[in-house]
Amino acid sequence: MEAINIIRNECPRQHTDVGEYAYDATENVRRLHESIPTYQLTTLANLQSFAKSSGIKALFVKDESTRFGEQAFKPLGGVYAMFRVICQELHLDYRLTTLSQLLNEPQYKDAISRMTFITTTDGNHGRGVSWASKLFGAKSYVFMPKGTVPVRAENVRKAGNAHVEITGMLYDDCVKYTARMAKENGWHLIQDTSWPGYEQIPSWIMLGYTTMVYEALSQMESLGYERPTHVFLQAGVGSMAGAVTAALKAAYPNDMPVVSCVEPTEVACVFESMKAKDGKPHTSTGNNTTIMAGLNCATPCGLAWDYLRDYSDYAFAVTDDITRQGMQLLAHPLGNDQKVISGESGAVTTGLVNALLNNPSYKNMKEQIGLDENSVVLLFSTEGDTDPENYQRIVNERQS
Repeated sequence: MEAINIIRNECPRQHTDVGEYAYDATENVRRLHESIPTYQLTTLANLQSFAKSSGIKALFVKDESTRFGEQAFKPLGGVYAMFRVICQELHLDYRLTTLSQLLNEPQYKDAISRMTFITTTDGNHGRGVSWASKLFGAKSYVFMPKGTVPVRAENVRKAGNAHVEITGMLYDDCVKYTARMAKENGWHLIQDTSWPGYEQIPSWIMLGYTTMVYEALSQMESLGYERPTHVFLQAGVGSMAGAVTAALKAAYPNDMPVVSCVEPTEVACVFESMKAKDGKPHTSTGNNTTIMAGLNCATPCGLAWDYLRDYSDYAFAVTDDITRQGMQLLAHPLGNDQKVISGESGAVTTGLVNALLNNPSYKNMKEQIGLDENSVVLLFSTEGDTDPENYQRIVNERQS
């Protein structure tokens, strides 16, 4: 049975600086991404029929299922962080160093081949790290929490050259394990969450996600839309949500869109952190059971939480039925709307927006966040069908 809970962000704000997320400040990030041979602009789907039938001005979905051929946005962060680590290790100025130099000049190639990167992942982040390590010619290890679907591990292997292992640990314990392995072996931990003493690399990962944001805003502008009024963001550890929120604040310092975080009910760490109202990140108290594997993270990234605490407006906790509805809606769109292949973690925001706009039970929530005929909504479909069998089963339920 579907269920949606909402909480308004009433945490004390500390006005964390967002200067490094500004468009001009992130030029170096886009330069690296655009120099990668498989780079292409991902699609911004304009779901006009849905918007018209649902009583809003526009709905846009940034489709990340084709990013670098790896079915998710995560490689944007992993490859940029790896680039920065490599430049740091080789004493190179990241602002002047090119990908071509690192891949083709013998002294750099040799040094990089002796580097090893390691991470914990529930799927997409590890796939990006595996892919990036192959791109640079380095080694990598990827460890996954218990309950990981084998096809997700196989996708990580196929993406690059990583040694991949599904462990018997929950996500947070797996992160601690890989951090310990990195320290003991002198490897480089590329983890998309932070804790005291481990903040630099996660900050680079988050900066990597800004390419996706500024692509989307530029695409919207080219279609005649000055800015979104509402942005809904999936939150696992919150790195993507925090990065997008920071970039939106940098882009619209005096007129930010309404930003809402969206999580599974049973692992809603941002929701519970906002509920505490003390401004601190809190570990979720749910049972960690959800089909949204990419969002199955119990503790917020500290760096991301700072931006979400200071600049987001609402948090939603939703049941798995909401993301199933989003997957089905994107797979079987209304009218002439473009089809978007969106997995369990990618479609949850679409499912939520659909419920808010079209289910009378959530009329008060819709009004609370100000969704109306003037609303321009921006969503990010963060993954494709990363679990193809489950994807087909869910999207075809609608047809049976």
